[in-house]
Amino acid sequence: MERDEYTDRYVNPYTDFGFKKLFGTEMNKELLISFINSLLSGKEQIRDLTYLNTENLGISEADRKAVFDVYCETDSGEKILVEMQRGQQLFFKERSLYYASFPIQQQGKRGDWDYQLKAVYVIAILNFVFDFHHEVQLTDSKTREVFYDKLTFIYLEMPKFNKKEEELDSMFDKWLFVLRNLTRLMEKPATLQERVFTRFFEAAEIAKFTVEEYHHYETSLKVYRDWRNTIDFAVQKATKEGEQKGIQIGMQKGIEKGIEKGMQEGMEKGKEEEKLNIARQMKANGIPTHTIAACTGLDTEEINRL
Repeated sequence: MERDEYTDRYVNPYTDFGFKKLFGTEMNKELLISFINSLLSGKEQIRDLTYLNTENLGISEADRKAVFDVYCETDSGEKILVEMQRGQQLFFKERSLYYASFPIQQQGKRGDWDYQLKAVYVIAILNFVFDFHHEVQLTDSKTREVFYDKLTFIYLEMPKFNKKEEELDSMFDKWLFVLRNLTRLMEKPATLQERVFTRFFEAAEIAKFTVEEYHHYETSLKVYRDWRNTIDFAVQKATKEGEQKGIQIGMQKGIEKGIEKGMQEGMEKGKEEEKLNIARQMKANGIPTHTIAACTGLDTEEINRL
């Protein structure tokens, strides 16, 4: 079977297949090690790691199942979760904490145990606005000193990383540059001379995929594009309708209470109508309720009533 022609030379790392191909396979383990070490800024020097089961169940049947993108253990026993978040979600911070609870619970031992734990890291690569490079640990609210250094959350907001090739001066910069720009590149940038990036670009090249890998990528890319296009269309359409509605309401209120005051109130109502229109459009396109809530700020009960 002949392959369709791609305009992109390299795989999209924001697809489920692309991310796991580059960072979630044994053959590309050195890529993950290099990426994680660049984030830890010398605090931990990982020499080797082992991939763990990415599907985890809680300690009781009532606990909700958690499925991680990449879950691994370092050679010194630290647990690391790496997640690619394509869109903002309601209670995203709580989700991070919930995921972190699994590798903590799994360290428990039966019988006599002194509760000594290995460090846990949660790394989230975000394709939405959150906070560019945020490293979070438990701290004392008064002294601001770290209270517990074995639980770390690292959030990378990719849309805000805008360094150009000539501005890259660290491995951290280089890794974020390739993740941010991979689908726009046609060859490995000259500044990325490290061997690990040669391996990375070889793994990312679509033309080198097997037939099976290619078809899996096509499916994953279609899901990503459909999701992206559905969100964009719903937002654009609802925004336009909301603006028009806001103007109409503003004009009506302006006649009654004065143009300036009426327009202000109308636009506020229009914004609320805009949210509702976005939610209706997304719901009609089969988008999950929790995703709609994250995009619009509406609560799930209000969305279910639409």
